[in-house]
Amino acid sequence: MDIASFDPIIKLLPGIKKPDKPLTLKEKLKWTGIIMSIYFVLFSVPAFGVNASSLSQTGALQLISIVFAARLGTLITVGISPIVVAGIIFSFLSGAGIIKVDQTDMAQRSRMQGMQKFVAIVIAFLEAFIFVATGQVTLLSASFFGIVAFQLFLGALCIIYLDEAMSKFGITSGINMFISANVSYSIIAGTITILLGEAIAAIAAGSAAAIPNAILSFAPLFFAAIVLLVSIYVYETSLEIPLVFSQFRGVGGRLPIPLLYVSVLPVVLATAFILNLVILSGFLAHYSGPFPNVIHFIAYYNGTTGGRANLVGGLVYLLSPSSFPLPYAAQYGGIGGYANYFSYFFTQSSPLYVPLLAAPLLIPEWLHAIFYMLVLVLFCIIFGKFWTEMAGQNPKALAEQLQDTGWQIPGFRRDPRTIESVLNRYIPHIIVLGSVVVGILAAFATLTAAIGSGTGILLTVGILYMVFKQLDQERMIEGYPGLDKLLN
Repeated sequence: MDIASFDPIIKLLPGIKKPDKPLTLKEKLKWTGIIMSIYFVLFSVPAFGVNASSLSQTGALQLISIVFAARLGTLITVGISPIVVAGIIFSFLSGAGIIKVDQTDMAQRSRMQGMQKFVAIVIAFLEAFIFVATGQVTLLSASFFGIVAFQLFLGALCIIYLDEAMSKFGITSGINMFISANVSYSIIAGTITILLGEAIAAIAAGSAAAIPNAILSFAPLFFAAIVLLVSIYVYETSLEIPLVFSQFRGVGGRLPIPLLYVSVLPVVLATAFILNLVILSGFLAHYSGPFPNVIHFIAYYNGTTGGRANLVGGLVYLLSPSSFPLPYAAQYGGIGGYANYFSYFFTQSSPLYVPLLAAPLLIPEWLHAIFYMLVLVLFCIIFGKFWTEMAGQNPKALAEQLQDTGWQIPGFRRDPRTIESVLNRYIPHIIVLGSVVVGILAAFATLTAAIGSGTGILLTVGILYMVFKQLDQERMIEGYPGLDKLLN
């Protein structure tokens, strides 16, 4: 497919001009601060016509907000989802050879970015409608439907252009900064408004269990710290393969193959896939056709909370974490709620309607938790392997890159097939292991109600790790201007 045919569409899209000269680190930090300030304004302003209950986020809705750097009910309800989905679509198309782009050609790269922006805008419009139509954002009245959907679309449009501005004027991409800011906010807000409030209330109660309850209220923060420390360790873990430069004897190095070979992308894609199933299944809440058992097998809704239909059973329910109640929620015990939280798993069941069976199967919640973890890990493995092939990070592609740059593995013939056979001993296993690790970490954080969620913490650690390296490089370039040409 020749993307040059889309030039008339791309030219109609407004864009943000690059700075006329390279920005200093101080200027980049200033622009980053300005862009993040605008993001937090959008983050804080509810859409006109939205019920205040839409701003409350638990379960799957909380994960949606963190993964997509969004806040339901506000102007950034859609978040970065259109940008991410558009990027995934074009990566798949490029990896499959359907769209061919020479990344060294600035004109072709510019076209690709323009097409991604256009697709992201279209997706933003569709998702704004879906969020309102499925009841994920509750309205004051049905008459506000169009107004709210349009506001959510405008908010998503702002995020698309803020991301573009950040990539040209800031220290990293807008997606990275928005996610890390959202996770940081959720951790700080959760600590102050929920955990500290419970601790003070527990001590004020003055009972014999006051101190244990006060300590227990910090458990979500404790679990978040565990995920954070393990994430840092995982990011630093890698396998190194020795290399030598074929043209110069004695010149060698090492090829690091990190445990997170495809970063945390598998868990992001797996979580996004599951959460989109939850959102789209919201249409089934209004189904009144002739096959109720079949629909209930897919997703069973019963009653409403805060104007939203409650997903209480079915296959989508078992795949999602939407039913896991936060331990510190008032309806599950408030102070010291972890006892009631874990009791919930061993005493409650959810219905699974199987076609042709007269009565639904009752699935214990502890089995639901195990099923959710296994499915998340399985999806992580599938997406990890698939993305490796589509993004050209498989052993064959890496072997060809090493061959082209003149590197070879000592003790082996300088042949890409030989290098590929060596890499095949490690990379496929590391992809699976890394995908399993991030899947378990994300599921553990969800099941223990860790503040910030496992996916959010994993993303934030990776983003901050990358930003730290970039800032270090920027400082080196400012101190030694000649390095800029060497690095680029």
